[in-house]
Amino acid sequence: MGNSGSPTRRDALAAFGGSLAAILRPRVVLAQDRPRSIGLLMARRQDDPEAQRQYTALIQALAELGWVDGRTMRLETRWVVGDPAGALAAARELVELKPDILLANATPSLIALRQATTTHPIVFVSVADPVGQGFVPSLSRPGGNITGFSVEEASMGGKWLEVLKEAAPRIALVATIYNPDTAPYAPMFQPSLYAAADRLKLSLRITPVHDARGMEYVIQATAREPNSGLLVLPDSFMFAQRTSLVGLMAKHNMPALYPIRPFATDGGLIAYGIDRVDLFRRAATYVDRILKGAKPSELPVQQPVKFELAINLKTAKALGLTIPQSLLLSADEVIE
Repeated sequence: MGNSGSPTRRDALAAFGGSLAAILRPRVVLAQDRPRSIGLLMARRQDDPEAQRQYTALIQALAELGWVDGRTMRLETRWVVGDPAGALAAARELVELKPDILLANATPSLIALRQATTTHPIVFVSVADPVGQGFVPSLSRPGGNITGFSVEEASMGGKWLEVLKEAAPRIALVATIYNPDTAPYAPMFQPSLYAAADRLKLSLRITPVHDARGMEYVIQATAREPNSGLLVLPDSFMFAQRTSLVGLMAKHNMPALYPIRPFATDGGLIAYGIDRVDLFRRAATYVDRILKGAKPSELPVQQPVKFELAINLKTAKALGLTIPQSLLLSADEVIE
């Protein structure tokens, strides 16, 4: 006998299942479509033009990959420079927001984030010698929750001296400065620095400084030596001090080579190093991959691929230097 006029148990279950699916489906979609959360710790001043260039490059690169701030992702940024305790507090604040991923722009911010969490994925953007500093066990297999983009190979030390000697051929003594608190990786440059100094017949003094007063003292002492010059190693402290640093070099009429382009645009003689804006663009690709399910442990640490040479001819003229044509032709930017 047929039951076409009344619902069967199977019909009831099907109807209930359909209703349940209808109830649950919007929740699934909402979970999938929710904006992802990104925390960025910048060891820079927020009003620094170069820091803003890097920040903008990251935002634009993320947007090109579909991650638009306020729509598909939410970016929380904290700016702290020269204050390890403040950086750690900012890192903990970011971690408490439960982000899907964290970014560190330099060694000080990575140190702080690593202290704040061992589980959140972290992408670093501009860190020297990540293996030597203990952030990852190997470049090809980071293994934990940290990966990213490395800068400054150890051999760069020799290249910096070569460029400085080519720009200022009369120099006989080069003082090399860095802050060990913000650039603990700096000793990795020493072998190539000493080898190049010997080859170029230069006297080399590697002098760590801990504050602006120490920096000024080293520069004043070096300036009293005939045919002297300065090499500034990559260091967030030196970057933050670049206006006063460039001013001191002009005051003492002494040539210097710097590791980052903005030093030259701010009046320094010559800068040669990694294009850090490019690193921020490339970092967006790792953020994208991790947000889509990749694990930091499986993403190898990337090496720099783009370098830039900037020469300030106005400063060269003030120092009485004639920059060789070969160096000018190699420059990415000549400031006149």
